[in-house]
Amino acid sequence: MLYALWCCKRVVNGTIGDDARIPLVLVPGLLCDDRLWRHQAVHLGDLADPTIADVTRGASMPEMARAVLDVAPERFALAGLSMGGYVALEIMRVAPERVARLALLDTSARADTPEQTATRRELIELSQRGCFDEVPHKVLPHIVHSDRLDDEVLTSIVFAMAEAVGPEAFVRQEEAIIGRPDGRENLPGIACPTLLLCGREDALTPMHLHEEMTGLIPGSQLRVIEKCGHLSALERPEGVTAALREWLGLLEAVETRAKAYELLT
Repeated sequence: MLYALWCCKRVVNGTIGDDARIPLVLVPGLLCDDRLWRHQAVHLGDLADPTIADVTRGASMPEMARAVLDVAPERFALAGLSMGGYVALEIMRVAPERVARLALLDTSARADTPEQTATRRELIELSQRGCFDEVPHKVLPHIVHSDRLDDEVLTSIVFAMAEAVGPEAFVRQEEAIIGRPDGRENLPGIACPTLLLCGREDALTPMHLHEEMTGLIPGSQLRVIEKCGHLSALERPEGVTAALREWLGLLEAVETRAKAYELLT
């Protein structure tokens, strides 16, 4: 599996490579690995050089952000889903100059509520009692659209990703999520072009949280994926890839004009 061998992997047209155009870092969510972003990594290969980050080792958002930054290109487009969005926002806090473009998918800038933290503590306890295999089954109804709960192809990927991440990394990730601060005060300072994307039926990070971020990030745009829950990149890969393609295409156009201007001057 590509994801487990190094901290990050570049995936272009289904293979590892370095010859794509726009450096793109894709950050997975809780209990997810490279399979979350597989469709995007493959089908954006003509526009981007996708890198899927490994965020299984850090026990805090700063540690996860540093792990991504340590292996990322000097300047890159950045997309994060769910917990990956929390990591992306931490990257924007500590190294905004390195991010050319930002996409936040099915995520939030808010800290956990006490109720959310209590639920996470229950799942951590369950995992530490040796019942980690029950965790993905408990969270499944909250992370995919209700119409997809019997979709064996989709649910088998969700369960396989959780198994690959494992109980120790799961606990680290949950502790990092619990410990993250409210980041809304930093959103008005985000200066790069930003896309907010949300599944219409996202139960974990609902629409109003994305509308809130859109209102706070100057010039940002909101895209809604219909008939979709929390794991939008996996549930509706074509729609998410199309949105990211437009997002990257705008970046490519800006950079092309800038290069043309440099040649003329």
